[in-house]
Amino acid sequence: MTQFIALDLAGMAGLFMVGFVGGMVSGFIGSGGAFVLTPAMMSMGVPGIVAVASNMCHKFPKALVGAYKRAKFGQVDVKLGLIMGCSAEAGVLVGAQVQQNIKQAFGDVGSNLYVSVVFVVTLAIVGTYVLKDAIRIYRSGNTKAEETVGPLAMKVRSINIPGTMVYFKSIDAKVSFLITLPMGFATGLLAATIAVGGFIGVPSMMYVLGVPSLIASATELVIAFVMGLGGTVKFALGGFVDVRLAMIILAGSLFGIQVGAIGTTYVRPYMIKLVMGMIMVTVLFSRLFVIPVYMAQLGMIEAIAEPTIALLKTISFWIMVFALVLGAVIILKALWSGMREAAAQPA
Repeated sequence: MTQFIALDLAGMAGLFMVGFVGGMVSGFIGSGGAFVLTPAMMSMGVPGIVAVASNMCHKFPKALVGAYKRAKFGQVDVKLGLIMGCSAEAGVLVGAQVQQNIKQAFGDVGSNLYVSVVFVVTLAIVGTYVLKDAIRIYRSGNTKAEETVGPLAMKVRSINIPGTMVYFKSIDAKVSFLITLPMGFATGLLAATIAVGGFIGVPSMMYVLGVPSLIASATELVIAFVMGLGGTVKFALGGFVDVRLAMIILAGSLFGIQVGAIGTTYVRPYMIKLVMGMIMVTVLFSRLFVIPVYMAQLGMIEAIAEPTIALLKTISFWIMVFALVLGAVIILKALWSGMREAAAQPA
């Protein structure tokens, strides 16, 4: 199909490295890493809807490996993951249909604009909030302190709806599954839009339910597996999954996710929030610079000269490269420091 890009050796090597870093981020923060992968593929010329669909295709086997790895460390709340995963699947089906409708109505450019705008808005809101929270914890000097349950989570836990209460071991409390329904649906809706729902899934578990960040990031991998499986089938039926892209990225991700998952056992909880926030805020600028290009191509604003378009796309690409390097450096540095501290501790 014409919507699938040609791949050469350099392109395949680049996709493999993108997959490695995306997998490492995924194993570390549990958000699927697709907020790095989708913009990276779009920067290489992949249409937005194909990038999202191919990401979802690679997501479910990678998420399964990551969830299994972190379950061995006792970090996964399987019951919470499956319950949120069911409502997330409904969100995926709705979001995928919206994607296909936009593609049919406005073509690849419309799909690219839609994905980019949602990326920027979501990353700006969630990334800023999570980053500010991580910085607050760091400045307080309580980076080694146990995470505490916030007032919102305490309020949610106090709500008792007979016949709907479910016990979750991660918070040692009962919560109505009706509360998890909109959380899961929103996670799935976002996942079908930009191929990653962890922007909503992980923060909502942390701040709405009071799930510790390590467990929230691990449990999101269970949700990602459920969403990825259903989303792949939905998008594949429409012919939007490029299996080549999915398999190359998956190959890199399966290596990276092992490193990221191991890293969570050596770092303090606030570091997961810091990494998530910093990468989100960096990546949003990658998409922000190309939004005017798509708007001009759709006639929403005045035409932009070709040299300016080339410049904006170049800036977008290198910001994405910087985000990949930033994520890799932060995670590897945190892993190395944590391992040294652990080795220095008496047996």
